[in-house]
Amino acid sequence: MKFTKMHGIGNDYVCVNCFEEQIDDPAELARKVSDRHFGVGSDGLILIRPGDVADCRMQMFNSDGSEAEMCGNGIRCVAKYAYEHGIARKEEMTVETGAGVLTLRLFVNDGVVEEVSVNMGEPRLSPAEIPVTLSGEKVVSAPLNVLDRKFKITCVSMGNPHCVIFVDDVGNFPVGKYGPLIEAHDIFPRKTNVEFVELVNSGEVIQRTWERGSGETLACGTGASAACVAGVLNDLTRCAVLVHLSGGDLKLEWKKDNRVYMTGPAVEVFAGEWKG
Repeated sequence: MKFTKMHGIGNDYVCVNCFEEQIDDPAELARKVSDRHFGVGSDGLILIRPGDVADCRMQMFNSDGSEAEMCGNGIRCVAKYAYEHGIARKEEMTVETGAGVLTLRLFVNDGVVEEVSVNMGEPRLSPAEIPVTLSGEKVVSAPLNVLDRKFKITCVSMGNPHCVIFVDDVGNFPVGKYGPLIEAHDIFPRKTNVEFVELVNSGEVIQRTWERGSGETLACGTGASAACVAGVLNDLTRCAVLVHLSGGDLKLEWKKDNRVYMTGPAVEVFAGEWKG
């Protein structure tokens, strides 16, 4: 099986062109190739498949083999691969995901995709859509007790569930202690991604993410989108915000059309052949 290793600001994936390759057990393959000692090493597996109503379809699996609805960094990798490898030689393309069909704008220089802007769609804020088993029309700054801490959580779905928590010093925050407990908390029936966010100013935040099924990752595009929305809902940030993640920066804007737009890079690292 031929594969391509790609990343979006450090959120890295093994990508497989399923226009040419056949994958029988993607969950097992994801677990094997993602292993950083015995495999290729990645946060997960992305299969680039023919689309039914779009230029292509992205199917994404976390490193533990669980399938995710969407991945903001991963979809930028899909767009770059599709353009540069001739699947869809378009500077505006559509990609099917588990969260629906998304539209992407590619910024191309001499045939190389340098940045991708993704229409991430409308944030879903009702508890049933996220899902989270709390009452009310929205979950904004709601209390959640975990071990010795009382957090204020804001819940958003960007096609996958997110729990955003604003903290004072995110660099020293024990993400590895609280992240997995919040991810698997019983108020989240499908588990959740957890964003720990430090406010720099009204147009800038710093974020660390505990990603559902993968642990702490260097970046999370849907998480940055959720943080953008949560900042506005909590009257902390403007609608346009620069998000500093461990692997790099993303530009986010929650526009008047109620859609979130994310812009950032994607990188092809190397290609290889999997013998496993």
